[in-house]
Parts: sequence; C-alpha cells; structure tokens
Amino acid sequence: MTQNNRIYSIDIMRGLTLVLMLFVNDLYMPGVPAWLGHMKADFDGMGLADWVFPGFLFMVGMAIPYSIGNRISKGEDTYSLVRHIVIRSISLLIIGVLSLNSGRVNAEFTGMSENLWSILMIIGVFLIWNKYQETETNFFTIAGLKLAGVALLVFLVFRFRSGQVVNDGSLITGWWGILGLIGWGYLVSALTYLAIRDNILNTAVALLFFLGLNILSQLNLLDFLKPLKPVLGVILEGNVPFIVISGLLTTLILKKLSADYRKTILTIVAIGIFCIIAGFILRNWFIISKIKATPSWGFLCNGISMILFALLYWIIDIKKQTKWTFFLKPAGENSLTTYLAPDILYYIIFSTSVPILFYKQSDMPLVVIAGSIVWALLMVGLTALLVRFGIKLKL
Repeated sequence: MTQNNRIYSIDIMRGLTLVLMLFVNDLYMPGVPAWLGHMKADFDGMGLADWVFPGFLFMVGMAIPYSIGNRISKGEDTYSLVRHIVIRSISLLIIGVLSLNSGRVNAEFTGMSENLWSILMIIGVFLIWNKYQETETNFFTIAGLKLAGVALLVFLVFRFRSGQVVNDGSLITGWWGILGLIGWGYLVSALTYLAIRDNILNTAVALLFFLGLNILSQLNLLDFLKPLKPVLGVILEGNVPFIVISGLLTTLILKKLSADYRKTILTIVAIGIFCIIAGFILRNWFIISKIKATPSWGFLCNGISMILFALLYWIIDIKKQTKWTFFLKPAGENSLTTYLAPDILYYIIFSTSVPILFYKQSDMPLVVIAGSIVWALLMVGLTALLVRFGIKLKL
C-alpha cells in the first residue's frame, strides 16, 4: 500500500493477530483456561487460539488488493505479477515444510539435535529472504549471503532423517505447516484477484466456489480427487481459500464504499453478523472445528474478523486514534520476521538449562498467562530491534 491509500487498521489488525499467535503458541500449559487454547478435533466449539490463525489468513486476503493493485498501478505486466505471486507462494511453502519437519528431526540419524537443525534452518531462511539494503557496491556480498543460505538449507535437507518409516525418514509435506497454508491461500486468492480485479460480484462467486468445495469435502463427496490431495489438498478442501478470499472481498467492499465510512462500517459489520449466524446454522451439519476445518468454523472466524476489523477501522482510520497501536506496528509491518525470529530463541533456550521460561512451571494460571503475554510483547520488541539492524524477511 502506498502512503496515500494505506489503511493503517490492516497493519494493526495483522499485528494484533500475530501478537495473539505468539501468545497462544507459548501458552500450552496445564491449568490455563480452555477458552484461550485450541479445541480438540472432535470438540464442537472454539477458543481464542482457534480464531487467531484464520484471523491472520483473513488479513492476508485484505492486503492483496492493495499489494497487487500497487504493482499494477506501477505498470507491471501480467507475467511479472504471476511470477511474483508464484515465487512468493513457493517461498512460503518451502519455509512452511521446513518448519513442519523441524519437530521430526532424529538426532541419532541426522547427526545433530532438533534444536541445532532448527536454528540453522531459520538462519538459512533469513540469509535467503532477508530484505537487504542494496547498493552499487554490495551486490556480490548480498549474492554471497543468499547463496550461503541456499547451501545451508540444501545441506540440512539432505542431512535430515526422522528415523520414521514414512517417506523413508526424509522430509514430508504433511499439512504444509502454518506458513505453507498461508502460501496456498495466498496463491489462490492473489491469482483470483489478478484475474477478476476489483469486481465484487465475481469475487463473491469465487468465495462461494471455495465454500462449496469445503462443504463437499466435509461430506466426503470429493474422495474421487484423493490422488491430488497430497499436493493440492489445501485448495481442494476449500477452507483456507474461503477465509482468505473473504478478507479480499472485505477490502473490495471497503474500497467501493470508502466515500461513506458509516455505510462502509455498517456493511462490513452486517456481513460479519450474517457470517456468524451462518456458522451457527451450519453447525447443525458440521461441528465447529479448526482441526477439521469445517465451514461452520470458517464462517464464525470470518464474522469475528469482519466485526473486529470494522471496529479497528473506525478507531484508527476514521477517529485517528493511533498512539496506542505502537506495540503492534512492528508485528503488522514485519509479519514473517515476527513469526519466525522467536523460534531461534526458543531453540536456544531449549538447548540450555537456563530457566528463562520459568513461568511455564507455575501452578498459577495467572502467572502462566502473564508470562506468555510478556513473551509475546518482548518478541514484537525483538522484531523492532532486528528491523533497526536491517534484519527483516521480505518475500
């Protein structure tokens, strides 16, 4: 987004979802209230953690019309745009699969611990995808750092062994990991936007198409496509594209009605309420489950995201109350860095006996919750520090 058309509430809500993601990912402790965590696959319901990731997916969709639209306004042709979308998606898939497999490292067969393998993997990711300050004199330095990152990741992939029968102990794609899911959702939604641009009706049709796929998949009516699922399963199941395109559609409505902010807010809130009602209606046939990616869960998450965004849009972009958002800006503007950088600290801490995460051993839920809140905020501070030193991921 350019400074002239930037909707700051998009950055802030993206930052909010990331801070909450850091919080709930750190929170898995006995005694913590169930409503803060993830619900089990067969449980009909959802907690805070079950909204956070789809909330971020929704914001990925909201940003697409601005990011792709700006490239179009600068004169980029269709080939360049498609190449950008595909490269960005593949990058997310690669990082997602590597992150997914980090928990499968067998130290005996790999020759290094899970923590060391994971630390080196994240270092390799930063070497390749860091946004370097390019000048006329540092071209070869930057190229060397990127090649070093590629060599490091290739080494880790060939060195990797899980000690499991599946895939002969090598890497698996599995469910693609969090970043891989984002990659698939971005790929489908960005290509959809590129094809139909700001057409609200056609975007709504695309949204209904993926909702239909989600419903058919849940009813086991797409089993004939099973051979394609190891690669295209995220698309065929429909849920991730449905959520991302819902965010995309929200931005198109925002752009269409931007002249009247009251109408904009009321429209988005009304659609959000409709989504929540639709989610509870679909609950008669599909339980509310993040793990199973049911359409009822998708609708509820979309409804929450729309209403929350409308509130933030009114506070930040209409009322210009932005001072309180300072602690969310680094995460919103550097989402991938915020998500990955804390993992290095986790793996370093796990490799030592230093009780930095002492709050996790507490029997008092409030102490555990407070500790995870502090951790999440410190990790946003870490992102701000890294950015100051020129370390930030950009796909």
